[in-house]
Parts: sequence; structure tokens; C-alpha cells
Amino acid sequence: MKRGFYTIMSAQFFSSLADNALFVGAVQLLRSGGAPEWQQAALVPMFALFYVVLAPFVGAFADSMPKGKVMLISNGIKIIGCLMMLFGTHPLMAYAIVGLGAAAYSPAKYGILTELLPASQLVKANGWIEGLTISSIILGVLLGGQLVSTGISTALLSFDFPLIDTSIDTAPEAAISVLIFVYLAAAWFNTRIPDTGVSMRAMPKNLFSLLPDFWTCNTKLWKDRLGQISLGTTTLFWGVSGNLRYIVLAWASAALGYSVTQASSLVGVVAIGTAVGAVVASLRMRLEHAVNVLPLGIAMGLLVILLNFISNVWMAAPFLILLGGLGGFLVVPMNALLQHRGHNLMGAGRSIAVQNFNEQACILGLGAFYSLSTGMGLSAFGAISVFGIVVAGCMWLIKRWHERNCREHAAVVNHLLDIARNDNLHG
Repeated sequence: MKRGFYTIMSAQFFSSLADNALFVGAVQLLRSGGAPEWQQAALVPMFALFYVVLAPFVGAFADSMPKGKVMLISNGIKIIGCLMMLFGTHPLMAYAIVGLGAAAYSPAKYGILTELLPASQLVKANGWIEGLTISSIILGVLLGGQLVSTGISTALLSFDFPLIDTSIDTAPEAAISVLIFVYLAAAWFNTRIPDTGVSMRAMPKNLFSLLPDFWTCNTKLWKDRLGQISLGTTTLFWGVSGNLRYIVLAWASAALGYSVTQASSLVGVVAIGTAVGAVVASLRMRLEHAVNVLPLGIAMGLLVILLNFISNVWMAAPFLILLGGLGGFLVVPMNALLQHRGHNLMGAGRSIAVQNFNEQACILGLGAFYSLSTGMGLSAFGAISVFGIVVAGCMWLIKRWHERNCREHAAVVNHLLDIARNDNLHG
């Protein structure tokens, strides 16, 4: 690998690490301020908001200047969101600004790989990115949990800067201030990313001219029979996974009486299970058998419901590993199938843009649904049950849709064979 590749990986790791740690800090900030449960749950959809709104535009923005510069600007936006959170802006609004930075960051971190590396190294490079992303999720939630813990937060708050009043007086504020420096570390690596020499494409003067092409690509992938199955499954998976971070925190608080610090370790356990499931799927599954994993999506929804019946951490840990493992085993073959269909139908870049839009829209929708449920007075256990039923029901519909398409396809093939046989008989 070229040396610039490792610089990109370092920048991605620190930026994603801070994103996941900041989520834990924001939850604790809302809890310590006495915010209702629905506002804490709303952090997830608020982060996804700009992914959805800006989906048709961020790809063109990433291509309009060197990718390292795009990543640097994106990290700057994330730092602004942190500062807003520290100095009085409502955490939901500030976290949405951090999501804006993440939305702009995403196409640049993937797009620069195709500019820097030959095609023969792209699979290996993407494997590094996914591995580091999962590692950053695990370490990020653990870091966030530790930063808001009593011991570390007390040590951080004991620092006194002469003649400067920082107005940082609580554990989550101290945690967020530390995470600003993690974002700064990522930004420093961004400045070290080499210029790939690829010519830039200027943003169109009329940004709305990007909408028809994006809509056409989105429609094309949803109308393709294999595309709609794989896109529907991966969309639902990431919708569940994106919200599972908060669901596990809420469940651990209600069922085990855990603090945010204690519960954050269980979120890391789910990510470990996802990584194991993904590795097993990459070794055992073939692309032509990808649709065989659809029942695992139904099982995921049902397992979420079963969380309500666990009240012991020794049962919870292996259960959450199993839940994450099913998800990892489900998403790898479905993601490969989606990339294959997307590449054939419209090209890899546009396909990734459509995939990101749908996945983040699902995170937004399911997160808003969960937040609304808790806002209407539903307990954490009740909200988790409804969430699991919706997920299992949607996956069942996707499976039924696939089976129906298979029957229709088989009927058409048999009909054509009958016609061919009759033509042969009558010469």
C-alpha cells in the first residue's frame, strides 16, 4: 500500500472514534440536564438528517476539490458542532451539525481510494476501512463511556487554567472538550493526505440539476428485482444497527440499572458480534446464495424483543454478541449483491450514493419512530418491543416479496419453455 493510504486510515479512525464517543457524551449531557427520554433517542435520527437531505449533493462536493481538503473541512464542521454543544446550543441541534460534517466526509473517504490505489488493491483497502470502522465503534463507545465516568471526569474537571473561565463544569462537557482534540488529530492527518493529481469537477451552478439524476438512479435500483431485495435488506439492517446503539443504552439502564459508562461496554459487545458475523459470512457465503440469509433479518427483529426478558449481564453479553453476529452475517452477502447490481446498473459511485441515502433515511425513520414511541409515554421495554416487531415484520415482507418474484419468474420461464416445445412439435 502507498504511504498516503495509511494516512487516510489514520484520519478515518480518529474521526470515527470521536463520532462514536461523542454520541455517548451527548446522551449523558441530555440525561444530566433532565431531558426526556425521547430527546435522547432523537440523537440518532438527528445525526442521520443531513445524510438524507444532502445525499444528491455531497458526492459532487467531494469531487469538486482534493479529497483530503474535503475531509479537513468536514472535520472542521464536526468541531463546530462540538463547540456549539459545549456553549449552550441544544445537544440535538449541535449533534445534527456533527452529522452534517459526517455526511460530507463519507463520499470523500471512499472516493479517494479509487484515486490513490490501483483496482487490484481496492478490495483490500475497503477491508481495512470496514475493519477500522468497526474498531472505532467499539473503542469509541468505550472511550465515551469512560470519559463521562466519575473518576476520569473528576480528574478532567480538576484542571484549572489561570485567568481563563472555560464554563466546563460537568462530566459530559469535560468529555466533549477532550473529543475536540481527537477531531483535531484527525484534521492534522487530513492535512497530510497527498494530492492524488486527479482533475477536479466543478460543482454545477444550479445544484438542483443534480436531483433528477440521483432520483433516476434510486428508482432504477429499487425497480431491479435483485437490487430491491438487497437494497431493502441492507437499508433495514443499517437502520436497526444505527439505532441499536441507543436501544442498548436505554435497555441497560432500565433492565440492569446501568449508568451510561457501564452500558457503553455492552454497545461495544454488539459491535464485536457484528465483526465476527461479517468475517464468518465472508468465508462461508457465496454471492449466488446471498438471498438465503433473509430469514436472519426476521430473527434479528425477534431477538431485539427478547432483550426485554434478560436481566442478567452474564446472559446479556453472549445474547448481544449473537444479535450482532446475525447482523454481520446478514449484511455482508447482501452488501456484495447490492454492489454487484449497482455497478452493473449505474456504476459504483452512484450506487454508493443511493445506498447511503436509503440506509440513512431508514436510520432517520426508525429513530424518529422509536423517539416518538418514548415521547408518547411508552416505556423503554414497550418501545423496544414495538421496534422489534416492526423490524421483523418488514424483513418478513421482504422475504415474501422475494419468494413471490421467484415464483413469477419460474412461471414465466416454464411458459416460455412450453411455447418452445409446442413450436418444435409443430415444426
